[in-house]
Amino acid sequence: MTTERINPPELSPPTGFSHAVVAAGSRVVFLAGQTALDADGKVNGATLPEQFEKALTNLLAALGAAGGTPADLARVTVYATDVAAYRTHARQLGGIWRQLAGRDYPAMAVVEVVRLWDEQALVELDGFAVLP
Repeated sequence: MTTERINPPELSPPTGFSHAVVAAGSRVVFLAGQTALDADGKVNGATLPEQFEKALTNLLAALGAAGGTPADLARVTVYATDVAAYRTHARQLGGIWRQLAGRDYPAMAVVEVVRLWDEQALVELDGFAVLP
């Protein structure tokens, strides 16, 4: 896959995301929403950072099983039950992202939701990737 991350100078400088990602490849992988569920279907972690780390780990596991890597991510949406808490923990969440997925940021959005499917879940991530 080839990617070009586009961050026009007339837009606010991106922090932890890219404004646009142009991706060319032969396969598109759509990734279902992932929360902090373990293999037994139980939510792991009581805090937003703990749940974010597990949800991202789950998203990357699904991507890896499809033959992709974090650099193949073109788009990720983060659904949070409390955007104020997300902003409070943004620096820590960014560190978790860099540790697990690196610095090739996809186009991203954070959306506040009333609740998620799993009542204990604080965050869910979905997205898509373009593979070679």
